[in-house]
Amino acid sequence: MACTFSSVSAPQKTVRRSLLVTSAVLSSIALTAPVTFAAPSPSPSPTATPPADMSSVGGARLGQPGTQVDLGSGAPVLPKDITARSWIVADAESGEVLAAHNAHWRLPPASTMKMLFADTVLPKFPSTQKHEVAPSDLAGMGAGSSMVGIKEGETYTVRDLWLGVFLRSGNDAVHVLSAMNGGVDTTVEEMNEHAEELQALDTHVVTPDGYDAPGQVSSAYDLTLFARSGLQKKDFREYCSTVRANFPGDTKEKKGKSVRESFEIQNTNRLLTGDSDVSVYQGIAGVKNGNTTNAGATFTGVAERNGRVLLVTAMNPQKSEHNEVYKETAKLFDWGFAAAGKARPVGELVAPKSAAQSGGQSGGNASAGQAGGAAGKASGSPVASASAAGRSGGMGVAFAISGGVLVLLAAAAFLVNRRWPLPDLVRRRSSRP
Repeated sequence: MACTFSSVSAPQKTVRRSLLVTSAVLSSIALTAPVTFAAPSPSPSPTATPPADMSSVGGARLGQPGTQVDLGSGAPVLPKDITARSWIVADAESGEVLAAHNAHWRLPPASTMKMLFADTVLPKFPSTQKHEVAPSDLAGMGAGSSMVGIKEGETYTVRDLWLGVFLRSGNDAVHVLSAMNGGVDTTVEEMNEHAEELQALDTHVVTPDGYDAPGQVSSAYDLTLFARSGLQKKDFREYCSTVRANFPGDTKEKKGKSVRESFEIQNTNRLLTGDSDVSVYQGIAGVKNGNTTNAGATFTGVAERNGRVLLVTAMNPQKSEHNEVYKETAKLFDWGFAAAGKARPVGELVAPKSAAQSGGQSGGNASAGQAGGAAGKASGSPVASASAAGRSGGMGVAFAISGGVLVLLAAAAFLVNRRWPLPDLVRRRSSRP
């Protein structure tokens, strides 16, 4: 099934807001020097408790341990049953951080690190490019890695590989793409460089797939930066929102002909697909989940409601219930949508270093960074599914996320005026018996 990401006009309210922001920014450029941040000095190793000297990127309060929130008039209180060791709720357009808890605590990220991998590597290869997998491509994967099922000697398109990364969190797909990119070491180096460019200074990459490794850390703040950057790329938006897809299987001989089999893969993001104890979240559009022994469960999500787009990251909930990271993320989304416009920001998502240093407007279109320019035909269904009328389970309807003007501010001297339409999430899944 083909999927399109048509650009839609920015809502008038968004346009008016962006014009006001533009005016304020232009007035302040002459008064305010752009700011970039130096990498924090602490070791990249995770700590048992949040340190007192965490990074202050995005604002001093974000570097303080504990919960940071400034409730204005009418703003609801935060949910009391959030057990994640670190979390953040931010407005994707303005970059305002509405609330956070140990936002800069360096923790193992698990497969949420794949967002940085995708943001770094995805623009390099056209989605239609084909690659035959060599044995060396799959070397070095960690024991017990999540895999999509890539086979040596078989040929895959780049699109196939990215669907394997985003839907099944396939470390095998990550390793094949890394091999295409010059190898794991080269890819890790580029990921660290890109993290520094994004001012994601809590992050230290050791493995491109997020597999546990000594010294591999990130933070809720940095993971949110990765998601925000990646979501400005059309292919990234499509892959992270795809619910299910057909993935190439083995090639077999049938009646003297070579026939390539396929099998269905489904996204493991339970706010996108739903589960027995989790409903599809209203307005969800990705982004990436993870789970390892050291990291616990981690997740970054993006959702829209009433024209407002929020990003939420939660890392390692201490409550051991099934799907707890999704349940806590949903509660934080609910709070964020209710508090938006009422809670006063406690910090901001900073701009990339180069944009902050330039202090001016960064151009680009809605598909900036789209791999190879044109996406191929979609083999999956990049729509969030909702229950058909009358179906048991009460899965929520996922509404369309409209395009808009993405406004990023750093030191009151940086403005990106760019459309970034998120995928159409209105379609419903066919009723199943």
